[in-house]
Amino acid sequence: MAYDDLRSLLRALERDGDLKRVKVEVDPHLEVGEIVDRVNKAGGPALLFENVKGSSMPLAMNVFGTDRRLLKALGLKSYSDISDKIGGLLKPELPQGFVGVREAFGKLGSMVHVPPKKVKSSDAPVQEVVLTGDDVDLDKLPALFTWPEDGGSFFNLGLTHTKHPENGVRNLGLYRLQRHDKRTIGMHWQIHKDSANHYQVAARRGERLPVAIAFGCPPAVTYSSTAPLPGDIDEYLFAGFLQGKRIEMVDCKTVPLQVPAQAEVVIEGWLEPGEMLPEGPFGDHTGFYTPQEPFPALTIDCVTMRKRPLLQSIVVGRPPTEDGPLGRATERFFLPLLKIIVPDIVDYHLPEAGGFHNCAIVSIDKKYPKHAQKVMSAIWGAHMMSLTKLIVVVDSDCDVHDLHEVAWRALGNTDYARDLMVTEGPVDHLDHASYQQFWGGKAGIDATRKLPTEGYTRDGGWPEMVVSDPETAAKVDRRWKEYGL
Repeated sequence: MAYDDLRSLLRALERDGDLKRVKVEVDPHLEVGEIVDRVNKAGGPALLFENVKGSSMPLAMNVFGTDRRLLKALGLKSYSDISDKIGGLLKPELPQGFVGVREAFGKLGSMVHVPPKKVKSSDAPVQEVVLTGDDVDLDKLPALFTWPEDGGSFFNLGLTHTKHPENGVRNLGLYRLQRHDKRTIGMHWQIHKDSANHYQVAARRGERLPVAIAFGCPPAVTYSSTAPLPGDIDEYLFAGFLQGKRIEMVDCKTVPLQVPAQAEVVIEGWLEPGEMLPEGPFGDHTGFYTPQEPFPALTIDCVTMRKRPLLQSIVVGRPPTEDGPLGRATERFFLPLLKIIVPDIVDYHLPEAGGFHNCAIVSIDKKYPKHAQKVMSAIWGAHMMSLTKLIVVVDSDCDVHDLHEVAWRALGNTDYARDLMVTEGPVDHLDHASYQQFWGGKAGIDATRKLPTEGYTRDGGWPEMVVSDPETAAKVDRRWKEYGL
C-alpha cells in the first residue's frame, strides 16, 4: 500500500539511500531551486534541506523526482498496477460461474475502503499546533523564489481545498501560490479549473469562499490533486483507491472544509469577492515565464501544523523536472478511462517534452477511411484532453512510447496535403504560443497506413514495411555469441 504520510516515506527513502540531508544553510531565494534542478536532471535523490534561511522548517524536495520514488510512494511496482485495477473495475461483463462471482465480489470489496474517514482533532497530527490572529506569519514557511524573473516567492505543492457554494461538491487541486505578505496568498486559478468555477459562483452570489491549503500530505493525496478527474469525482475517493485504505480527514478550525489529518501544515482562510492582486511572473513547467495577471488574494486566518513540521515543494521549469513522473503516472492511470470515452484507442503517450497536455500520440486499429480523423475529434472533446494542441495517430503496430518510431511514421510517411488536420479550439491558460489567450491553433497528423477508399490510389496500394526474414532473424539470435560481436 501507499505510505500513510510524507515523513514515513522520507524515512523509507533514506533507508534505501535515496534521500540526502543537506545540513548547511541554503537560501530559498534562487539557491534551493538551482540545487534541486541540477539534482533532478541528473536523476539524483530526494533532498531534505534541514537549514533553510529564514525558516525553522525543513524543506523536502525532489521527493517524486524519479519513477522509482513515485511508485514506491504509491506502493506500486509499475504504473500498470493501477491502470489494470481501474480497467478491471470498469469492465461491464456479468460474472460467469463461481470464479466470476468471487472476482466480482472482490472488486466490490476493494471499494469499501475508498471513502475518506473523519477523525477527531485530537487524533489529527496536523492540528497539534494552532496559530491564529497575529501569530499567523507565512514568512516563516519556506516559500521558493526559483527563477530570476519570478514575481515573488511561491509555494508550489500546496493542495488547495474548496467546495461548490451551491451543491457542496468538494475539489482538491494543485495550483501555484504566491506569498504576497505574511497573511496573504495569491491563488493562481486557471480558467478551466474547478476551484476557479467555485470562486466565480461564490462571487456571483455575493459570498466569500472558504479555502484550505494543505502541505506535506500523504503521497496518494498529493498525486490525486494533480489527476485530471471529472468534476463529479471526489479526489479523496481516488486517493483512497490509490492508498489502499481510507484517507483520514479532520475538520478545519476556521473554515467549513476538511483536510488530511496526516498533513504537515494547513493554512485556512476566506476569499472575498473581487479581492484581486497581481500574481506572477512565474517560471512555469512550459520552460517560459507566464506573465503577471490579477488573481484572487486569499487572507489567511489560521495555520495548523504538527509540532515539528516540514514542508514539501517542487521546482518546475524547462523539462525534465519533477512533473515528469507525475505526468507519466497520469498517462498510465487514465488509459482505461480514456478508452471508455474513445474506445478506438489502443494506447497513447503524452511526451514530457510537450508538457504532457500539449501533445498526444495515439495508436489505433484502423478499420475505415478517415478513422484517424474521427479519433482526433473525439480526443478534442474529451474533458481536459480538449487542450491538446497536437495529436499524432499511428497504427497499432507502432510503439507510441518509441519517439523515434513515431517520428519515422509521422515525419516521413505522410502526405500533409491530405493527412494534416488543422483547426482551432481551447488551449491551456499557460500556453504562451497562442496568438491570443485561452484559444489557438491545433493540428492532427494522420500517420496511419492509407486505404484506397480514402483516396490513396497508387498502384499496388500502401507498400509493405521492410522487416527481417523471421527464420534468418531466429538463426542469428541463436548464433549471436559465435560472431564474437
